[in-house]
Amino acid sequence: MYYNEISGVKVSALGMGNMRLPKIDGQGEKIDWEKAREIIDYAMSHGINYYDTAYRYHGGESERFIGEALKKYPRDSFLLASKFPGHMMEKKENGVMRFTSMLAGRPDTTVDALFHEQLEKCQVDYFDFYLLHNICENSLVFYNDPEIRIVDYVLKQKELGRIRHLGFSSHAVSAATIDEFLTRHPGVFEFVQIQLNYLDWKLQDAKSKVETIAKHGLKIVVMEGVRGGRLASLPEAQEARLRAARKEDSAARWALRWLQGIPEVAVVLSGMSTMDQIIENTETFREHNPVSEAEKALLTEVAESMLSWVPCTACRYCTEGCPMELEIPKIIAAYNGVKNGDHMAWYNPAEKGTSMDPARCAGCGSCRAICPQHIDIPEIMREFTEMMRNRK
Repeated sequence: MYYNEISGVKVSALGMGNMRLPKIDGQGEKIDWEKAREIIDYAMSHGINYYDTAYRYHGGESERFIGEALKKYPRDSFLLASKFPGHMMEKKENGVMRFTSMLAGRPDTTVDALFHEQLEKCQVDYFDFYLLHNICENSLVFYNDPEIRIVDYVLKQKELGRIRHLGFSSHAVSAATIDEFLTRHPGVFEFVQIQLNYLDWKLQDAKSKVETIAKHGLKIVVMEGVRGGRLASLPEAQEARLRAARKEDSAARWALRWLQGIPEVAVVLSGMSTMDQIIENTETFREHNPVSEAEKALLTEVAESMLSWVPCTACRYCTEGCPMELEIPKIIAAYNGVKNGDHMAWYNPAEKGTSMDPARCAGCGSCRAICPQHIDIPEIMREFTEMMRNRK
């Protein structure tokens, strides 16, 4: 494992994301603790020291799991990062906060109570890295609220030693939103976590976001480096091009090596849900080996061929509130397959079950409101249904 730095702290170039841990079949987001522990133990024994979680991951179980999994290790042997879910909260009165979106229905709380709940669940006295979750166009109202004063609160916790280093994550549409927030709070944040991969370099203008963060002199923590697995399993024609150029590398390794070539990147998070994934990824980050200029050009061509894809990362935010219990990310993957003419071109929802039928979409829009990629999911469901009706 090679290492980089954030504010003088030695961080593993590969970080363990805890949003896509192995799950128990048929039990929603419930973590398979035995399999997940095996992954964490492998990560610890192979040099990974950065562990990322958040309040809502795995329905709130992720923080509790990672706290339990890491407690047997010396506290100074790992770096723990979690996030304040302001993008899913709104102000009531007298300092009380109401949960919204996928967290709607949970008991009201306060900023202080929630933060201490996170410390307790993670079984730590402090967070090495703490982030404001998803600074974006829709969440700025909460994060900039002069009564909530969330930035003042986390700065106070840093002063008290409960937070070592501050950052924020962002799924903002525009780099200008990130720039605005950093300019509003000069000197407060030390890193920014963004969605970054060779497809989104153009598709979501990640290039401008990297340049904006670099302008402020900050490091980057990467999320969605392989787009929730989408860049680990490419259309066959594109897989063949990569194999011809470098037969020993998987599609996922190509994507991760591309990230190694961006100087501002300190940590690349990967939500590794199988032992095969963590074994391959730790080998990829055993040494710094970024793609060459020729390889970068090839990946640019591969990305160009996929720019018509719906940019779903399978984060599953949309599924938690779907009244029809649709497997939305899987349906979108099938839609992308049909649109791009690969092996899923004759997708038949009748063979997949009702959860895979886009025609069952109620069109309520709850998924669209929460999607970090800003996908008009009801419209995709409508279009996919129409495509299948007309395919004969």
